[in-house]
Amino acid sequence: MNFDIIEPGIYPELIYPPYKSTVKRGPTRPALRLDARAPVTGNIAATPSLILPHDMDLTAQGDAAPLGEKIVVTGRVLDEDGKPVRNSLLEIWQCNAAGRYRHKKDQHDAPLDPNFNGWGKMLTDDDGRYRFVTIKPGPYPWGNHDKAWRPAHIHFSLFGNVYAQRLVTQMYFPSDPLFDYDPIFQSIPDLAARQRLVSRFSLEQTVSDQMLGYEFDIVLRGRNATPMGL
Repeated sequence: MNFDIIEPGIYPELIYPPYKSTVKRGPTRPALRLDARAPVTGNIAATPSLILPHDMDLTAQGDAAPLGEKIVVTGRVLDEDGKPVRNSLLEIWQCNAAGRYRHKKDQHDAPLDPNFNGWGKMLTDDDGRYRFVTIKPGPYPWGNHDKAWRPAHIHFSLFGNVYAQRLVTQMYFPSDPLFDYDPIFQSIPDLAARQRLVSRFSLEQTVSDQMLGYEFDIVLRGRNATPMGL
């Protein structure tokens, strides 16, 4: 990422005291600029063979349908000029409808769903569009402060030409009452930038009586960039 073109207020501070763990892990010295001998132009071979069956349908990875509200999420990955980012590898991960991740470190007192893993991946098409089917995640407590609950969200990871070129962000759902109380969401200084993390309900993307649709566009750079580093 070229830090010379970052608009102020879009990205969170590396140390944001209300988000307590950043105080311990955030760097306290200025970043160093490393000049590579030659730019890397290619490393990741983004081919359809990377995508396994059901990677784009998280509700079809078990022996039966998972519990919760089935949804479809779609959007476009764009550069700062609004041009599509084609054939880009996109990974997602999330908790289940009860607010629990399938991970040994998550010991939240909520049930695991044997039919929901909570991760997937896909490639953007020629229009920069992605699409996946999943279960709407639940909120969950995270121990940052008293009554600390995370708003429902899905994690997104985007890769560039090499594995070191990786951007991570989170997608939220409209009108969540936990926004005002979540230090991670509030760590984005600019209000308009925070709103770019919130998906849009889409009746057009809604599939009949099967699942509601949400749209979430990701802009990589520029004044309309999607906040990253969350």
